[in-house]
Amino acid sequence: MTVRTGIVCPASGIWKVVGYPSTTAPIAKGNRMPPYNGKAVTWQLIQYA
Repeated sequence: MTVRTGIVCPASGIWKVVGYPSTTAPIAKGNRMPPYNGKAVTWQLIQYA
């Protein structure tokens, strides 16, 4: 499952930025997906919470 910055998070869990540089972050369902390094990115769910 992938979601872009600014979209409402569809599932709570650990999300990873697709591409480089990458990071992971715990994001709760209902929150807006954040930017990374000041840029819009694609987040991929790697683990459900």
